[in-house]
Amino acid sequence: MNVETIVRGGRVVTPAGVDDTLAIAIGGGKIVALGSEAVLPRADRVIDASGKIVFPGAIDCHVHLGAEYDDWRGGPIAAAHAGLTTLVAFALVDDAKQETLPQAIHRQSEEIDSQSVLDVGCHYILQNEPYIIDGIPEAITLGVSSFKMFMTYKKRPKRMCSDEFIAKAMERIAAHGGLCQLHCENGDVLCFLEDKSIASGHVHPRDFPPTCPDWTEEEAINRAIHIGQLTGCPVYVVHLSTRLGLERIKQAQAAGHRVWTETCPQYLLLTDAEMEKWGPLAKIGPPLRPAGGPDRDALWRGLEGGYIANVASDHSARAKKFKEPGWKNIFVDDKGTVIPFGSPSLETLVPLVYSEGVVKRGLPLTWMARVLAENPARTFGFYPQKGAIRVGSDADLLIYDPDHEGTITVDDHHGMAGWTLYEGWQQRGRPWMTLLRGEILLNQGRLEQKPGYGGFLRRGTPQPPVAGPVR
Repeated sequence: MNVETIVRGGRVVTPAGVDDTLAIAIGGGKIVALGSEAVLPRADRVIDASGKIVFPGAIDCHVHLGAEYDDWRGGPIAAAHAGLTTLVAFALVDDAKQETLPQAIHRQSEEIDSQSVLDVGCHYILQNEPYIIDGIPEAITLGVSSFKMFMTYKKRPKRMCSDEFIAKAMERIAAHGGLCQLHCENGDVLCFLEDKSIASGHVHPRDFPPTCPDWTEEEAINRAIHIGQLTGCPVYVVHLSTRLGLERIKQAQAAGHRVWTETCPQYLLLTDAEMEKWGPLAKIGPPLRPAGGPDRDALWRGLEGGYIANVASDHSARAKKFKEPGWKNIFVDDKGTVIPFGSPSLETLVPLVYSEGVVKRGLPLTWMARVLAENPARTFGFYPQKGAIRVGSDADLLIYDPDHEGTITVDDHHGMAGWTLYEGWQQRGRPWMTLLRGEILLNQGRLEQKPGYGGFLRRGTPQPPVAGPVR
């Protein structure tokens, strides 16, 4: 019998290691066999990946999409050009209409099914609205098993959640097998320091990072861990940015608690010095940390030691017109509106992880597969459907050309922002081809599927990510 596709000739990265002799047989959108090409069935199509690295399909598990960002159509198109095959994006209920979680899931899953070229799951942000919690049990049955709350952003209506609300939500999430994500910064202290900075006239972009000291992240992480212990809920700390926060997470992990985390390229590679160059475009929450501080090295060590499970983008594209008033006052504009946080980073995730992690720091190919594929899929409840090259998994592949040398430039990007903090960075390697459920998605820079090929990704119970040293 024939199979539909065989991928041959590449260095194949599996959970067991890297194999230079393995071929991958694909049928019905799944991986149906792995082995020497000589022992596999004939194929209708053979993809010769000689000289390339064959990774599991890359997953970005921290993405902001929607009306004010890249939308459900444009965001996945940009991500697909950048070598990603799956996104897990944040979504909101329409609380102005008192929309419930199940209603929001039905509405947005239909939008994703009709508009996305990638498979997209959703985390739902729980605003500080008690009625939203009631929908958690049904939301989990509908395939949404992760929920995010903010411990900061006090000046944004309903955004900052009280400890009481977090405990109530965690209790409900835990009872139904879900995962709680938390943006961990002490919002009361940050608000106090921001008001003090404004009152003293310290409103230049360089004055923003000092209003978010490192200990405010660690303090909030500590509270999140204790509330998770109280309620029996697994805790996931998003966009970890400090050594102090990492040490508290390592302590909890050593005690056997279900506490997992991610970091992002901006915290591994950039510093608060970017505020002079980019100004409000570099306003990110948590902020970029001090250039002479211990945080970047600590985070790289945390990845190498396996304490940090995932690397994600925290893509939050904003038009320049909303950010640039921050040159005058980094905190609020003339009308008192908060200058937006966030930067575009979806299209730089894969090249930076490879260039800066694998090439520059010598981290193994299996590390890249771990932090961009297997662990995101485990953490958010869709492993082994995705996240690994193994029989029975979706045939999602990232075939990477390691020989390419180039420069990151926004001219090559497809998102709505029109700028990147990594303009001019040197890049090693690039996506050569991707497959999504067995069909070619990206082919040497060209998309071969149209919006609507992807769909809403229903997820189940989270699994512990792979931990331990990566080499």
